[in-house]
Amino acid sequence: MEKTVLGLFRTKEDAEDAVRELRNSGYNENEISIVARREENEGMGATRDEADNSIAGGTTTGGIIGGLAGLALGAGALTIPGLGPIIAAGPLAGLLSGTAAGGIAGGLIDWGIPGERGRYYETKVREGRIMAAVRTSDTRIENAAEILRRNGAEDVETH
Repeated sequence: MEKTVLGLFRTKEDAEDAVRELRNSGYNENEISIVARREENEGMGATRDEADNSIAGGTTTGGIIGGLAGLALGAGALTIPGLGPIIAAGPLAGLLSGTAAGGIAGGLIDWGIPGERGRYYETKVREGRIMAAVRTSDTRIENAAEILRRNGAEDVETH
């Protein structure tokens, strides 16, 4: 059975470290998701594609989400009503693009996260936090949670 662990990072460097450790521990791009708010002025002085790659990174080209090297498939920019522009990568990105009207909370509900907790994480992304989600087998989920915590994640919880 699959479970999901969620955590919030204050800095992209902490999120980068966590993703790097997850990848080095055998978690793959089909298990790791990242969601971050994209500021309107982000990437000033760069082309739109360069700005998107500095945040979302095309994983097929080895790009990064805010420096998160080779994170996941399906990285891209979305605009969610009431939330604004976000960057998402990994399996959650696909859910968000299909449920843009439901926002991040709607995508998390599809993964079995209670609505109240999904709304909490959505609010934190709106405030500028970086949300990481790892969806993996229940035998590996506690290890993923520990990796997130060790790298500075706050509000880490498993569902």
